[in-house]
Amino acid sequence: MDLLNTLVDKGLRRELPTREEALAVLATSDDDLLDVVAAAGKVRRHWFGRRVKLNYLVNLKSGLCPEDCSYCSQRLGSDTGILKYTWLKPDEASQAAAAGLAGGAKRVCLVASGRGPTDRDVDRVAGTIKAIKEQNEGVEVCACLGLLSDGQAERLRAAGADAYNHNLNTSEGTYADITTTHTYADRVDTVNKAHAAGLSACSGLIAGMGESDEDLVDVVFSLRELDPDSVPVNFLIPVEGTPLAKEWNLTPQRCLRILAMVRFVCPDVEVRIAGGREVHLRTMQPLALNLANSIFLGDYLTTEGQAGKADLEMIADAGFEVEGADQVTLPEHRATAAGGGCGAHESAGCGSHEGAGCGSVCGSHEAADVRGTATASVAAEPRTDLVAVRRRGAGTDLAPNA
Repeated sequence: MDLLNTLVDKGLRRELPTREEALAVLATSDDDLLDVVAAAGKVRRHWFGRRVKLNYLVNLKSGLCPEDCSYCSQRLGSDTGILKYTWLKPDEASQAAAAGLAGGAKRVCLVASGRGPTDRDVDRVAGTIKAIKEQNEGVEVCACLGLLSDGQAERLRAAGADAYNHNLNTSEGTYADITTTHTYADRVDTVNKAHAAGLSACSGLIAGMGESDEDLVDVVFSLRELDPDSVPVNFLIPVEGTPLAKEWNLTPQRCLRILAMVRFVCPDVEVRIAGGREVHLRTMQPLALNLANSIFLGDYLTTEGQAGKADLEMIADAGFEVEGADQVTLPEHRATAAGGGCGAHESAGCGSHEGAGCGSVCGSHEAADVRGTATASVAAEPRTDLVAVRRRGAGTDLAPNA
């Protein structure tokens, strides 16, 4: 297939596909799906080999959020039955992190609900970062605390944070349909603040909220322009009690096409399968490891994930290996931009090529051989049985799933 050959060549050169090519990936038929996975897998293996990075979430503060994000079980006025608690103490958070690290995770993601941290909150998180790093040599710590004010990213960096996560979630054109209490521009500003402070930026998307193919391509091209080191791809978990609880739009095949498109657009970036993989990819999860080089281990913020032991068995059975703590995740040209570590912003962009920039549209005939051939996958009955509210781990007296 000419399209896939072209995309592989561009991915190996870190060259941006055209919008038409990215849209064509999403429009491929189920009959061509394995060819799409194989092509994107070549790009993934070129930059990341067969390594899978494990990340572990610790929800420092659950629920009680003033924002109205339609996809979120922690949103304003939520009636989802999730765990609700205020800030974990540093030793509690460190204990929660230890379970994931024992399971093979090399990055701990510290998340707190809310619009953004106060200066006092930043001090709290700084104490937690110190506690985790004192007890776990070499661990990476990523903070995810919402919108940042001036100077807060620098304070987190000084406290030992390696990275900061703030997702764009959806395209700029549809953002106001999902959230009204802050803007798309607010999110872009926070990612830029993380970059400017020298933190490794982590920013991704949520698929399955009723968006179009064009919206998905828009947000992924915007992410490439922002140039985060890691791009988490979340698949909406439709939690009862949220406005999007009835949005069951994804099939395993659709999820694989989305991951392949992200890999082609951001070939040398850590692509992470985040929330919802168990719900939507289901038994196709091992196939997705050919596209993404990173996953979360165990449970998510408010919902249960696959057992950590099952994650490790899946990685091994699929012929991949868990990335070690002594291995640098990103390719050398990105990791060395800030002297090594877990990865860094590269001023040249996420593989942009001369004369094109990030997000340019050149037009291409290669997409013609698959456009219009797609057979829409029809979602089966919603698997509501796979959505379970987290009742263990952080904020409870029960052992975490790791």
